[in-house]
Amino acid sequence: MPTRPLTFGRRTALVSALALSAALLAAPALAQDYPNKPIRIIAPFPTGTGPDANTREIAAELSKVLGQPVVVENKPGASNMIGMAAGAAAPPDGYTLVMGSTTSMSVVPHLYNKVPYKADKDFVPISVVGLLNTSLTANAGIKEQSAKELIARLKANPDALVAATSGVGSYSHLAGEWFAAGAGVKMRFIPYATTSPYTDLVGGEQVQLMFDALPAAIGNVKAGKLKVLALTGKTRHPKFPDVPTFAELGLVNYSPTAWIGLFAPAGTPKPIVDKLADAMQKAATQNPALIEKWQSYGGELKAMTPEAFAAFLKEDNALWGQAIAKTGIKLD
Repeated sequence: MPTRPLTFGRRTALVSALALSAALLAAPALAQDYPNKPIRIIAPFPTGTGPDANTREIAAELSKVLGQPVVVENKPGASNMIGMAAGAAAPPDGYTLVMGSTTSMSVVPHLYNKVPYKADKDFVPISVVGLLNTSLTANAGIKEQSAKELIARLKANPDALVAATSGVGSYSHLAGEWFAAGAGVKMRFIPYATTSPYTDLVGGEQVQLMFDALPAAIGNVKAGKLKVLALTGKTRHPKFPDVPTFAELGLVNYSPTAWIGLFAPAGTPKPIVDKLADAMQKAATQNPALIEKWQSYGGELKAMTPEAFAAFLKEDNALWGQAIAKTGIKLD
């Protein structure tokens, strides 16, 4: 039987098929050799902040597992957008990763019309790193001993108490607005865009409340200068057994959670992503002191598979999108 000559179209298809086969064969070998040099994690947070410290802690644990230095490079600014854009533009080879967060992946896409990255397309989820429950923290001097009493007072007198935030559109502001909408109360918020609100919160004269994760407040909580009236979570946190959840108060849909998680640029080979995810599983469980540290301020150091993390991201983004839409806040 005569052999059909290769037409241009058939040659192109054959070349493409061979290239795909070569790539599929090379991917496992690439992952087996990975990593053979230092890995960089872009942290879109200012140096010295809580998320920066958390990134450096998990980088140290990953270095132990992977056998290569894992270094952190800070690229803060523009509500995390500068660092996230740099991460999206990095080569997809597994040697540049980026630490995403609630702000960059679930909040910013709903607050700004012009975002220099696509949260759902420019990154491959590797694993969550840790979760922090949101606290309703109050000055120790207010008479209310529970969030239920607080809600009753705010319904009777909306100007009775003022909540501090880290700025308009910040996590603490949006978490507060989300609470107010769910509880059916009006609240006044004072933004502290360039300074920490905690000095005034401890003083109690300017502001008396704040909605935020607990790390920045935990020292004053332990010292009795601040008190925790409620925490997010499906069940009470083991380190705060006397603090009710918001769900216990009837706010079952109030679930803002501060998290950080590891991402790779889109196009990173799946065997490398899977190897990093496996490394995160070990990194999140091998240091008892770090696990205890997260628990001490109402959080949880943990890991997820890429698939579970992707599902978590989808749900978290939708929840924040609904909450932000109700506030009507847009920052550009």
